[in-house]
Amino acid sequence: MSVSTAVADQTICAQLPVLGRDVTVPLVTGGEVTYAALDYAASAPALQRVWDDVAAYAPYYGSVHRGAGYLSQLSTDLFENSRTTVAEFLDCRADDQVVFTRSTTDSLNLLAGALPADCQVFVFETEHHASLLPWRDAQVTYLNAPRTPQEAVATLEGALAGRDLQGPALVCVTGASNVTGELWPVRELAAAAHAHGARIVLDAAQLAPHHPVSVRDLDVDWVAFSGHKLYAPFGSGVLAGRSDWLREAKPYLAGGGASRKVSRRTDGGVDVEWHESAARHEAGSPNVIGVYSIASACKALTEAGFDTLVAREQQLIETVRAGLAEVPEVRVLSLFGDDAPRVGVISFVVEGWNSSHFAAALSAEYGIGVRDGLFCAHPLVRTLLGSDPQTQGECGAPEAAPGEKSLNAIRVSFGAGTPDEHVERFVRAVKELVRDGAKWNYRTEDGRCVPAV
Repeated sequence: MSVSTAVADQTICAQLPVLGRDVTVPLVTGGEVTYAALDYAASAPALQRVWDDVAAYAPYYGSVHRGAGYLSQLSTDLFENSRTTVAEFLDCRADDQVVFTRSTTDSLNLLAGALPADCQVFVFETEHHASLLPWRDAQVTYLNAPRTPQEAVATLEGALAGRDLQGPALVCVTGASNVTGELWPVRELAAAAHAHGARIVLDAAQLAPHHPVSVRDLDVDWVAFSGHKLYAPFGSGVLAGRSDWLREAKPYLAGGGASRKVSRRTDGGVDVEWHESAARHEAGSPNVIGVYSIASACKALTEAGFDTLVAREQQLIETVRAGLAEVPEVRVLSLFGDDAPRVGVISFVVEGWNSSHFAAALSAEYGIGVRDGLFCAHPLVRTLLGSDPQTQGECGAPEAAPGEKSLNAIRVSFGAGTPDEHVERFVRAVKELVRDGAKWNYRTEDGRCVPAV
């Protein structure tokens, strides 16, 4: 092996340092083991870099936009510079706005409140509830789950072709599925939307932590994502994109910071002049530390290089998929097929196992944290499982005892901070559980399968 190849291999195999990488947890069978956090799709662990940056700033924390003191001025600069960092991370257009929110869900609800009157919304049933449900006051068309990227584009084009071209329309689509991890044809869907006079918002909650997201290149009108999936804790999110609908909408929250000028009228009422900038939708004291953590994560991922991160993650994906393929009882869920490009999110079911029971055994007997349920994407999971779309269910496990059939699945997810050993342990654990069964007895408690004591 040449020196250059060796260096390249070391680069690909390097993982980003995250908090919790040395945490140990007890096993019901005795002893302790280093915790394998394989639930990145729910919340990724914080990057060590993010934690260090926040810790360095914390003593200088001050209220932004409102103080003449040094700490307030410093915090204001940090807050607004974070906005610039996020805009650069997303490759925003010059006149785009970056609005800080609490999460992807909050971002899409904000956009839903900014829709023009009589706006039509088009959304696939495959979406996470964060992008499936906010459009309550709009005329919504729910599109059936496509089985290929080409079918997704054709389905959208067919739906848009029948709409009134004179009225506003919005398409909402995910970049990467939170259930299957599959990448969606965002650029092609954006082209179809624009060809029919519609706009498009990208739910990048599962895409941004794994792949670069360019507003310009994808030609989307807005993008939304959450900090807690981008290795940045503290409950902040982003909505970035075109300013006109946001500028013309009522403020998301009414209060200080959103208002430019407030005055009493002679009749005793109040007149308000609202900001036209992102501040219009950021009323109240913002989550400065959360915003700064997002900016820190954006810088860390950019400096690490997405080419390197994607290459390493692809190795982990191949390890997991190859391992699961060796177990006939395992069925991996997919819309677009085995060859579809994807991020490190894989859902599956195991023949003869209740999914909650299997996930509980992974945790209690192997120290592996995964997720079971419907992943707040109920229509999609039910479609993939072949169950009645009308069947009731919960985001957690339904009331099903170990061994009983359940209408939910198991999800393993990972990313830039995942050690090779974690995915290798996961694959080994799946094989052992299927071959030998659980070593412990389990019972159902409040809808979840837990070790019996």
